[in-house]
Amino acid sequence: MALPAPPHIGALPPGPRHAITDVAGVTVGHCTLDAGSVQTGVTVVLPHGGDLFQDRVPAASVVINGFGKSIGLLQITELGVLETPIALTNTFSVGAVAGAQIRQCLGANPECGRSLPTVNPLVFECNDGFLNDIQRMAVTEAHYLQACQAAGLEVQEGSVGAGRGMSSFGLKGGIGTASRRVRMGTAGDTVYTVGALVLANCGRLPQLVLAGRAVGTRLAALAPVRPPEPEPEKGSIILLIATDAPLDARALRRLALRAGAGLARTGSVFGHGSGDIALAFSTAYTVPQDSARPMPAIAMLHDALLDPLFQAVADSTEQAIVHALWRAVAVTGRSGHRRAALADLLPGWPLV
Repeated sequence: MALPAPPHIGALPPGPRHAITDVAGVTVGHCTLDAGSVQTGVTVVLPHGGDLFQDRVPAASVVINGFGKSIGLLQITELGVLETPIALTNTFSVGAVAGAQIRQCLGANPECGRSLPTVNPLVFECNDGFLNDIQRMAVTEAHYLQACQAAGLEVQEGSVGAGRGMSSFGLKGGIGTASRRVRMGTAGDTVYTVGALVLANCGRLPQLVLAGRAVGTRLAALAPVRPPEPEPEKGSIILLIATDAPLDARALRRLALRAGAGLARTGSVFGHGSGDIALAFSTAYTVPQDSARPMPAIAMLHDALLDPLFQAVADSTEQAIVHALWRAVAVTGRSGHRRAALADLLPGWPLV
């Protein structure tokens, strides 16, 4: 059963694509592996189309709950920049994708690790082992490169790319994206865009809240397989935030933190076994790798003006999680395990 258009979260308007790619320069690509017990993939987010190693973008991350195996966060915390595409995949494929990022950088920058600094790969993960035979370690360098080559402005959502094998709130989860536009200035003539992309693999069905409606207990009663209660939360979620607002790493960390507000609204309590990590970056300027090049001279937004962006982060994050559930299709994978899609259970919207 097809669902109607998903509910709109909050009062701020979306960008034209309602996606993270509404932030100028950002593109997204997927490579999906869908073959029997292999239900997984890679998703990449590119902040701009140039050489990210040479022209880095300001970024910051927040660990909401640290049950995760990501790579690259330590240097981002220290230096406040990212210098590769942001890659999403399954837990056991982090090493393969990180290796692919290093070789990709070496191809474009042969002096990396010699006369130039080493590159900091950035890979986030969630555990898709319920649907995907994660022990196969099926993701390869070629799959990462395919996702990069597929990067564009139109973003597929749901059971695609890194989201292929993910579960969220006991249903089929995966990739979701959304955006919000914020008018600022005394005349409202300055417009900034905030975009979110999530890899949703978290939550328990009885706790699910959609657009402020606590629908989880009703949906749990309709689920084809009712898990024993109480089932601990064992998933994860990666929350990516992009903006064109001129912000430094310190302010971006404050934006990343507000992604947790959007996540909490969906009913997640950041459970013990969940790896919940947010990263925010700005496309307003780049930071050169070469110390001989001039640093950007750009006026940053004052902290007292950030509240509208905080609102945009919370709303777009919640919206992206809703989109991940709304757009996912049911998947059957390893050992016959199946996750129903929200559309399979939700008899109508809004629920009354």
